[in-house]
Amino acid sequence: MSEYRLLAQRIGLIGLANVLVNLSGIFLLPILTKSLPVEDYGVWAQVNVTISLASVVICLGLSASMVRFMAAASSREEIQECFYSILAVVMLTGISAMLLIFCLAEPIARALFNGNVAVTRALSVIVFVEAMNGLLFSYYRATQRMKLYAIFSVAVVYITIVLAYCFVKLGYGVYGAVLGLGIAKLIGFVFMLTMLLQQIGFRIPSFLHLLEYVSFGIPLFSSYLFDWIVNSSDRYIIGMLLGTVWVGYYNPGYLLGSLITVFISPIGTVLPITLYRYYDCGDIKSVEKLLGFTIKYFLALAIPSVFGLTLLSKPMLFMLSTPDIAEHSYLITPFIALSMVLVGIASILSNAIYIAKKTAISMKISLIAAIINLTLTLLLVSMAGVVGAAVATFFTFFFIFIATNYFANMFIQIKFDYEFMLKSFVASLVMSIPLILWPPSGFIEILRIIAVSIIIYLQAIWLLRGINKEEIRFIKSLLNL
Repeated sequence: MSEYRLLAQRIGLIGLANVLVNLSGIFLLPILTKSLPVEDYGVWAQVNVTISLASVVICLGLSASMVRFMAAASSREEIQECFYSILAVVMLTGISAMLLIFCLAEPIARALFNGNVAVTRALSVIVFVEAMNGLLFSYYRATQRMKLYAIFSVAVVYITIVLAYCFVKLGYGVYGAVLGLGIAKLIGFVFMLTMLLQQIGFRIPSFLHLLEYVSFGIPLFSSYLFDWIVNSSDRYIIGMLLGTVWVGYYNPGYLLGSLITVFISPIGTVLPITLYRYYDCGDIKSVEKLLGFTIKYFLALAIPSVFGLTLLSKPMLFMLSTPDIAEHSYLITPFIALSMVLVGIASILSNAIYIAKKTAISMKISLIAAIINLTLTLLLVSMAGVVGAAVATFFTFFFIFIATNYFANMFIQIKFDYEFMLKSFVASLVMSIPLILWPPSGFIEILRIIAVSIIIYLQAIWLLRGINKEEIRFIKSLLNL
């Protein structure tokens, strides 16, 4: 139980950080949508999508290799060898990507960023810094320095908000927002690297294990690339078929539905380290129990969140953006929220594949999902506009969930608590009654109805015996109540 408690406390810490990180997007939304034209907000969305793509390409899956192999390192020398071997490779690919984007700034700007060359050139530097930050965050994960991981994660996004607000208000437009993003990431890089050097020092690597790192990471690189297609290419397709204005309409609803990822991210950050340790020691029963435990508590939070986000999407978007954006965007949210539940379960299940080192399976699932997503998005955007893109995302994630569950159970037997899922669904229906009867308008009313809904859901799940007394005692012990 002490192991579960430590794991849960770490998930709670990273969970709090991820709540703050995800809320930063909500805080930034009104700053940008109320200060910039819709097409410029669309450029901002495209910039963030491009940064995520470039990071995947530059890192070549080696961030995952760092987490997997450094977690088993028993000495400072092993940690140094792992980190600096991977860093050397990623620096080489990062510099190449930076120079390529800078030299091709004009055609890239015309294709993706509404012709804004200045934004594209700033982006060329940001993608390099972001790739370096990705490695540094992987180091803090692998060495289980979760407090530092959380602090740096939150600091970077809130420095971004402050700088973006200042530059936009000074009249620099979307370029100012991108500049603020770049400066914030650079500040994070300097502080994280300084602290890392204090902890492990510097060493020229021998590259003895580089082939092993690459062999583990490359299949995951392909998976991450295909995952990017599934998660983010819809913005590119919408931009090409409909224009950046429609990206500006689509992104707020997607951002709101994606809030469910606050429950996924901390699990994905902390859980694999513990699972690797159990599996490598041959304790398969603990792996099975931990995976089932994690899925149950993810769904306990995710299911009511889908109901709440669906019913509150329109009033929240009216509050956070403009009426024009809200009218075009609120129907996106329910499809994306449901998709995030499916991807959350799949991400937990995929640990069974990773710990068995069968990363090629994940690559194949991601490849098929990418093909499905591109095909459906191209077809449905042409037929139904931005709502079609959200529908394509849902069906793609449904496939990922089915396929991942099938293959994960080949290695680890994972049980779903279907009785609890039904009880959570019923409790969420009960919770939705005040949201339907008294739709809120304005910030205070929205906060009030959210608080009321949470209380109703907790009472309903308690009356339905969705959580037993032993689990309640465990949760209290985590909170030291």
